[in-house]
Amino acid sequence: MAWRGLHVSKPSRLSFADGQIVIAQDDGNVRLALEDIAWVVIDTPQATLTSSLLSACMAAGIAIITTDETHTPSGVALPFHRHFRQGEIAQRQIAISAPLKKRLWQKIVIAKIENQASVLEALGRMGAEALRAMADHVGSGDPDNVEARAARHYWGKLWDGFRREDDGDVRNKLLNYGYAVVRSGVARALVAAGLIPSIGLMHASGTNAFNLADDVVEPFRPFVDVLAWRTAENGRPSQDALTVEHRRTMAGLLLDGAKLGEDEVTLLVAAERCAESLVRVIESGTPDPLVLPSFVRQQ
Repeated sequence: MAWRGLHVSKPSRLSFADGQIVIAQDDGNVRLALEDIAWVVIDTPQATLTSSLLSACMAAGIAIITTDETHTPSGVALPFHRHFRQGEIAQRQIAISAPLKKRLWQKIVIAKIENQASVLEALGRMGAEALRAMADHVGSGDPDNVEARAARHYWGKLWDGFRREDDGDVRNKLLNYGYAVVRSGVARALVAAGLIPSIGLMHASGTNAFNLADDVVEPFRPFVDVLAWRTAENGRPSQDALTVEHRRTMAGLLLDGAKLGEDEVTLLVAAERCAESLVRVIESGTPDPLVLPSFVRQQ
């Protein structure tokens, strides 16, 4: 079972041999069992991958994330037809009713806001009680857009003087890097469960290939936020650019812990179980089977 990620930040040649990823660099070769890898981040323009490795990664269900010249994740490669019931599940997904979509979105938004409250508590910030009160008022489909009101409150309490739209702020760079990684992990899990990432619940853009991933990823976002806060020196960034250490930290996000029911699992496993539970939702016609991650306060 895949349980680890790979972050490539130095000039490398990646190939496939004997069931392993072979990473050739100036200081030698490293071999990793392909079956252990869930995602790969190619974070350098000086890396090459062989076609045999690409094929093997797709067959193994590995997500490959690429970055642009600013080291911001810009693309993801995912396998097709990873589930033996792909067609059947896809048909059920397409036919999901509007009321069920709204009730699922309600659960997702509530989970996101509750995780935001838990993050504020874990970081010793104020405002968690107000967020929990907002979560109690999220209706089916969130018609009052409580999610947006909670977000404004949350960002104001998490960081003083922070603006989410400031692309030059290193905190936003950390967030965007982490969001892209966790979004890729969620998309990977959805594909493995037989779901089509482009067919969403609330997200319905005709140009977005990951509408469903953008729905499901919402409760995962606060996990990115807390890691970004800690990586930015407890919320007070001293640099304007992402360092290799910053990027490596955010790339490992999917191995952070989460609570799923009574179990403590990694975010990678949480994404997989969440996707599997969404299939059960589609088959049963009720939102009850959906499981979403809860933030676990780290000691």
